[in-house]
Amino acid sequence: MKKLLIVFAIALALAAAAAAQMEWVTYSGDYSGQRHSTLKQIDRTNVAKLHVKWMYQTNDLNQFEVTPIVSGGVMYISEPPSNAAALDLHTGRPLWLYRRALPNDIHVCCGQVNRGVALLGDVVYLGTLDAHLIALDAKTGHMLWDTAVADYKTGYSITVAPLALKDKIIIGMSGGEYGVRGFLDAYDPKTGARLWRFWTVPGPGEPGHETWAGDSWKTGSAATWVTGSYDANLNLIYWGTGNPGPDYDGDIRKGDDLYSDSLLALDASTGKLKWHYQFTPNDTHDWDSTHTPVLIDTQFRGRARKLVAVANRNGFFYVLDRETGEFLIGKPFAKEIWATEIDSHGRPIVIPNTRPTPEGVPMYPGVHGGTNYMSPSYSPETGLFYVSARQEPTSYYRATPEYDAGTYYVAGGNRGIPGVEPSGAIKALDPQSGEVRWEFPLHSPPWSGVLSTSGGLVFGGTAEGNVFALDSATGKPLWDFQTGATVTSNPISYELDGKQYVALAAGRALIAFGLE
Repeated sequence: MKKLLIVFAIALALAAAAAAQMEWVTYSGDYSGQRHSTLKQIDRTNVAKLHVKWMYQTNDLNQFEVTPIVSGGVMYISEPPSNAAALDLHTGRPLWLYRRALPNDIHVCCGQVNRGVALLGDVVYLGTLDAHLIALDAKTGHMLWDTAVADYKTGYSITVAPLALKDKIIIGMSGGEYGVRGFLDAYDPKTGARLWRFWTVPGPGEPGHETWAGDSWKTGSAATWVTGSYDANLNLIYWGTGNPGPDYDGDIRKGDDLYSDSLLALDASTGKLKWHYQFTPNDTHDWDSTHTPVLIDTQFRGRARKLVAVANRNGFFYVLDRETGEFLIGKPFAKEIWATEIDSHGRPIVIPNTRPTPEGVPMYPGVHGGTNYMSPSYSPETGLFYVSARQEPTSYYRATPEYDAGTYYVAGGNRGIPGVEPSGAIKALDPQSGEVRWEFPLHSPPWSGVLSTSGGLVFGGTAEGNVFALDSATGKPLWDFQTGATVTSNPISYELDGKQYVALAAGRALIAFGLE
């Protein structure tokens, strides 16, 4: 009987895993952050036949950055500024709509946006611009509970998609341009009670506090505004942090400014720090490290290792050991002129005279980075890491800031460089070496993430409104569709009634593509 129970449990686990592969159950598809679909009905031979199956229009003029969740024949999305909807997968018809009334005095730096929801059982979780986490009935959209995460009047907001674990909802925050103190939270899925908080800017007596000069830690920012990843076997959450505040003047906050511009590995049960790696110490160029960390299990330098890979806004591609945080690789994937290399200890060798001045200093990457919030992808089949790369310089200048709670708090700014035409590319990187294996050029720097599939494809989008598919092994273009609006979201893939679909948002519309 015991053997039968074990076999039955294994069968259930395999069935659940197979079902998850046919759906899109969390921000990156699964906890690994790989944004890879094992579906392969759409492949190199037939992708040119993709066409629009349905389209859902939002009624808000803010940027539509959602990554949809798909489960049980329903698609769950957030809409700007802090709304949610459930859509019928066959038609795109709304099954329910949730509309949140927001205060008039919201403080956000970069548009009233929201990147998605989380789903756990029959509950949908949504973060809001007034810094609340709410739970909605997945069948009706009725609110079950509403928890205030932080005080929006001081500059806090939430734009990130939550991450749902079996017994916790993990939520980050925005507000780095308002002199807030960053954190990452865990909440009880049933009650909304906070279970733990990790401050990304350590206070007095906490490790890392000595890396902030004077009281600069109080306004240190280090926001957590892009969804992280999770290793269930290690029980570790991996989450990136944003730039230190105020931007552009590192002398105000002399020191490395931990844990800004870092990757954190936190114990999911307690929120305690297991390890950290800082990409850009004392950042003066607004190079948030809020990227989705990609977890990879592979042979590396002769032995099996658990890796985490990050293509960083600072222009370097990093590979770390995700059990220990050991630095393994750091190589440029985008044009950069601020560091000669990343040394053997994982620290950048900074080129002199690259920090902002009152007159302005031209720099690659620019303020939008070598990449940004858009998600990368990793294909276990090709062994390649795919990223939307940007080539766009900025002139950075320094000024004197004044802190006033709830108002913009930066020590300078940035300008474009006349006569320099920005561009972009989809690049395939080798995590074994950090080298670029192929690249597909784009006319403009992209704002769309990428998706790889077992059909041998990489999907992405452009600022000009094109959705495209590339051969994942070579980068050869295989399909293109003009949506008529800038693509600022991450594509997903799912199966319905035995057929594979690809979906993403462009402009104010969510579009589902299929073969038949």
